[in-house]
Amino acid sequence: MGSRGHRSKTASKLTNQGARLCSFGLSVILIQLCAAFNLDVENPTVYSGPEGSYFGYAVDFYLTNTSSVSVVVGAPKANTSQVNITQGGSVFYCPWSTGQSDCNSIEFDNEGIRTISIKDVNRKGEFKSHQWFGATVRSHGDTILACAPLYSWRTKEDEPRVDSTGTCFLSVNNFTKFVEYAPCRTELFGPAGQGYCQGGFSADFTKDGKVVLGGPGSYYWQGQVIAAVKEEIIKAYYPGYFLSSVEGEMRTKQLKQTVYHDDTYMGYSVTAGEFTEDNVEDFVAGIPKGEWLHGLVSILNGTDLTKVKTFSGEQMGSYYGYSVATTDINNDGRMDLLVGAPMFMILDTDGRLEERGRVYVYMQKGLLDLQPQLPHLTGTEVYARFGSSIAPLGDLNQDGFNDVAIGCPFGGEDKQGVVKIYNGHSGGLQDKPSQVISGQWASTTIPASFGFTLRGNKDLDMNGYPDLIVGAFGADQAVVYRGRPIVNTSVSLLVHPAMINPEEKHCVITRGNDSIAVSCVNLSFCLLANGKHLPDKLVFRVEVQLDRQKQKGAVRRALFVDSQQPSLIRSLTVPNGARHCHETKIYLRDEKEFRDKLSAIYVALNFSLDPQAASDKHGLRPILNYQTTELIEQKAQILLDCGEDNICVPDLKLTVVGDRKEVYLGDENSLTLTFNAKNDGGGAYEAELHVVLPPEADYSGIARNNESLTQLTCSYETENQTRYLSCDLGNPMKSGTNLWAGLRFTVPRLKDTRKVVQFDLQIRSKNENNSQSEMVPYKLEVVVQADVILQGVSRPDKVFFPPPNWKVTKRLEVEGDVGPEVSHIYELVNNGPSRISHTLLQLRCPMRGRLSGHQFMYPLEVTTQGPLNCSTNRTVNPHHLKLQQSSTEQPPLLEKQVHHIEKREAHKGQLAEMSNLSCSSVDCWTLSCNVGLLERGTSAILTVRSRIWAETFMEFSYKNYVLECQATYDVQKMPYSILPKESPSGAKKVVTPVVWNKPESQYAVPLWIIILAILAGLLLLALLIYVLYKLGFFKRTEYGTAMEKAQLKPQAASEA
Repeated sequence: MGSRGHRSKTASKLTNQGARLCSFGLSVILIQLCAAFNLDVENPTVYSGPEGSYFGYAVDFYLTNTSSVSVVVGAPKANTSQVNITQGGSVFYCPWSTGQSDCNSIEFDNEGIRTISIKDVNRKGEFKSHQWFGATVRSHGDTILACAPLYSWRTKEDEPRVDSTGTCFLSVNNFTKFVEYAPCRTELFGPAGQGYCQGGFSADFTKDGKVVLGGPGSYYWQGQVIAAVKEEIIKAYYPGYFLSSVEGEMRTKQLKQTVYHDDTYMGYSVTAGEFTEDNVEDFVAGIPKGEWLHGLVSILNGTDLTKVKTFSGEQMGSYYGYSVATTDINNDGRMDLLVGAPMFMILDTDGRLEERGRVYVYMQKGLLDLQPQLPHLTGTEVYARFGSSIAPLGDLNQDGFNDVAIGCPFGGEDKQGVVKIYNGHSGGLQDKPSQVISGQWASTTIPASFGFTLRGNKDLDMNGYPDLIVGAFGADQAVVYRGRPIVNTSVSLLVHPAMINPEEKHCVITRGNDSIAVSCVNLSFCLLANGKHLPDKLVFRVEVQLDRQKQKGAVRRALFVDSQQPSLIRSLTVPNGARHCHETKIYLRDEKEFRDKLSAIYVALNFSLDPQAASDKHGLRPILNYQTTELIEQKAQILLDCGEDNICVPDLKLTVVGDRKEVYLGDENSLTLTFNAKNDGGGAYEAELHVVLPPEADYSGIARNNESLTQLTCSYETENQTRYLSCDLGNPMKSGTNLWAGLRFTVPRLKDTRKVVQFDLQIRSKNENNSQSEMVPYKLEVVVQADVILQGVSRPDKVFFPPPNWKVTKRLEVEGDVGPEVSHIYELVNNGPSRISHTLLQLRCPMRGRLSGHQFMYPLEVTTQGPLNCSTNRTVNPHHLKLQQSSTEQPPLLEKQVHHIEKREAHKGQLAEMSNLSCSSVDCWTLSCNVGLLERGTSAILTVRSRIWAETFMEFSYKNYVLECQATYDVQKMPYSILPKESPSGAKKVVTPVVWNKPESQYAVPLWIIILAILAGLLLLALLIYVLYKLGFFKRTEYGTAMEKAQLKPQAASEA
């Protein structure tokens, strides 16, 4: 039965852990960088086993010599060729190479079920189905130890039994000999003895080849540890015998305090290490349920298995002792101890317990003096079972200290499992992993359990760096990660001089056909590389960035002279152990091209190994040591006019005045803020006026109506919903600067929830010291104000008597029977800016005489437009007269009365004689109206149509009157929580004069007088013509005398 192995580039994922850069000065500073380290996760070797076999439950290296390197993998649920055995389990031998390879099952036991003779009767003697052979696998030289902890046998008792004693097999001399070792298969059967021992549940080899087994089920699950020399086990083996005795075998004894020690599971985990300084390796046994479930770990003397040191867990149920490992972490010659408690729980931020897991590290300071490293290593993921497996790796990073891998089989994304690599140092293990490897296999019916078992501290490819095997039995996989060669580097970066003087221009650059002098300085960098087992030459990719801290898209202030670019990329080939240097020049851009003159120009050098470089002879690419920085920086300064220390300290002052103190709800509220900015100190670089606008305001522009004001350049921006204005005041704003400028705003979005609107103004600069002025607030009071007017007009503007076509009737039936029509129109207008919501509009018009009872005006109907609701204290149209179809009646036109002539003098006299009929002298009817919401620019119109009571005025012939109506308004409420300073109110008088026409006799001219006047005019014209004729006015005479005529002739032609 076989299994396939292959190379995979996607078998794992890498999580980078670590810190980046801190600040740098002009000298080189190396910074520790924790990154993905040197286990090669890009090209691991992945071995796959039979589906469902739990291939990968146990793993180990098998290195017999330098030419034969391989991996052994346990698959405790695999089927074998053994007859009548189901899922007996197997161990696979997987030769390793950089190409593909096969995994083959090792036939440790080719027998089926053996029989046992009971009273001369052969009976079934053992049970190998589901025995979990391969659950434990360890190798030592040419020997492989493989155990089946669930193996059972019948015992030799008459009554048939099934005792799960467990059994192990050793492969000796490269699979040339196989021997069985079942130390718990004894006559001490049943739970009180070794009947449930499960020997081989855990196992290990000492350096000299001694075998140590854990049997956690012996003696009512007190458990025990058994140790024997490999050679003695081989000697004692005799095929066909169930019971055997191994010379020099040691066993821990049953403890008497059964209540305290029963069910404690001693031997759940075992390992070996030297702690007693007697040159004999001791044993370490995990007892995860000891000390009332707190867990124990005991160090057993390698000579007699007596307890010499015991450690106890700190939390009940944490399974302290589930895994144990030993290694000399700090390389001081003393073995240190690691103990896993994968179910350890901590309190989360809400006070609830979370299972995180913990690993305890005990550093050996002297003889049996093991001190815990604090703080303990604690898992970061819930239910990841951090500490389920612990594997010493050896010196993985070749720094002189040994490293450790810790498994979290249910950690990572989708619980696929992770393995964390912790590097050693002089004080123990680093508290953060240098590398986290994640499994790629998703959970199916069971989790993949990547990291359930680990094995390290062996070099498969002989490249000088140890490798790691990770089992993922839930996916039937085992993965080999090889250690990559580590490159140690030392890098220097220098900018000289560190101060760039813009006035000193010693370099020349070319742009087109122009040569431009620029300020420049020298830049140089050197790289030294070395390490163990490296190729002769290493290829680096080096990138130098100028002004690196400027954000993307910003102007880089410095450029390289030869390329006029802000970056330099070079490929450097550096021999192992040698140094390579490079020199160039950088220059400063023209000052007009950038604003920032204060901050340092950071020069950053980033380097890495060229990913395109060829792999070494082992097929691996070297990796940079994570304890060497990959990025270093220097800084250069621009020389300023700030004295010897190159530090400017400004003294900025700001005053602000505005053209208004109030803003009105509903208005655009144009505002001009005029400010005075002064600097009485040193130069202020990148000086700006910073104006924070209130949410109600908008920026309109610069004030340009005054030549004395400085014209600024401003930008309007928004940051975190705060709008602000930045106006350039100079770079630098020189000492002694005193400028005036104006900014225009509008404040249109006022709300009545705020009574004050505030602008915050401040001068800011980028100087380190005294960089800004005091904040100057400019406050505006929010005011409610409305300009309300009431307009009124009479239609017609005069009423003439006597009314045409009117006569007195005894019974009024239609409205025309009353008299001439007149309409009064009133318009209440809100000119704003604020709104009004409740206004009382009242109208009072003459009704009748107080004593005489004469009627003056008869109201017919009231019409409205807009939010008006009116009521009257008198009945409109009380006689229920029939109204005309048309709401208005045109008054008679005076021009059509051709026989009437009005004299201006007469009008004046009539107006002087008019009598006012107003509410102060007569009774009036009253109309009250409630006006609703009026926005700015809207109005409400009231129209009252009436008839003049003609009968009354006909009694007082030729006496003129004026009918006077009085309208008033009072704004009682405005829709704001802010009260107005003054409520609008007012009144309007509308008058209608009643005017009498004079009789026709006073103004008629007889026709005969007109005819006589025409004849007299014609006679007078004829007489005038006759007189002129007699006087010779119409006769003509010749022009001048003969002499005068001769003088008028033209001159002779000869004279011409």
